[in-house]
Amino acid sequence: MIKDLFYKQKPKKKKYATIPSAASKQDVPEGIMQKCPKCKKIMYTKELKKNMHVCLQCDYHYGMNAFERRDSFIDEGTFTELDESLRSTNPLGFPDYIEKVEKDREKTKLNEAILTGVGKVNGYDVVVAIMDSNFRMGSMGSVVGEKITRAIEEAGRLGVPFIIFTASGGARMQEGVLSLMQMAKTSVALKRFSDQGGLIISIMTHPTTGGVSASFASLGDYNFAEPGALIGFAGRRIIEQTIREKLPEDFQTAEFLLKHGQLDAVIHRHEMKEQIGLLLDIHQPGGELA
Repeated sequence: MIKDLFYKQKPKKKKYATIPSAASKQDVPEGIMQKCPKCKKIMYTKELKKNMHVCLQCDYHYGMNAFERRDSFIDEGTFTELDESLRSTNPLGFPDYIEKVEKDREKTKLNEAILTGVGKVNGYDVVVAIMDSNFRMGSMGSVVGEKITRAIEEAGRLGVPFIIFTASGGARMQEGVLSLMQMAKTSVALKRFSDQGGLIISIMTHPTTGGVSASFASLGDYNFAEPGALIGFAGRRIIEQTIREKLPEDFQTAEFLLKHGQLDAVIHRHEMKEQIGLLLDIHQPGGELA
């Protein structure tokens, strides 16, 4: 009896909040939140976009697609695209190449890894080229090289500055030597444009590597970069294995290149349009550097 009474009067255990199982969790729509890869802060994607894809906590610069970059830099309603219809073929018969390109076209809404056009920056006419790393990692194929070359030539015809935003993993392996030839092609076009007195502004964003960093990305009258951008030719591991030395932690960052004289400035994304606009102003007829 006593035993039965004891069990009947035993106090109930306190209930604590329980974590629902994965099966019972309410699905959170994908893409609503993002976690900063640098400071680990979790932000609403909507707020991040409002802040031009710059972390609200630590100023980490996320990547931007070509259309976002255009809208943040070019005066509203002034952009006219150039050579929109140019598309890659498969000159070397590389397996599944065209299928992969088509998937990237659907994903990015671009025909190639670069957007070129004529527009205004703070009221000044420019020709701009914007690479998009979401399309084949921004790799430099024949069409990318051709579009850049045509954009430079258009800037020469119009007598306006040429501005390029680079974001690329380098040459496009599926096009072999034809891709590598774009290094020379674009570099010659820039030299001709420069000889005509044209102004070239190169802005390197994360990442700018390989043949792109070794050619047109580094040939501006002004070479700028966004904070923290990876800029270099060969990969860190390859260089360390070759020279058999440990490289500095900040090696191949925009800040490292600025410190060693390979950049003119590192410009925050929020200040980019204003700073480039100021530069365009002083290069106008009657300006300080005209």
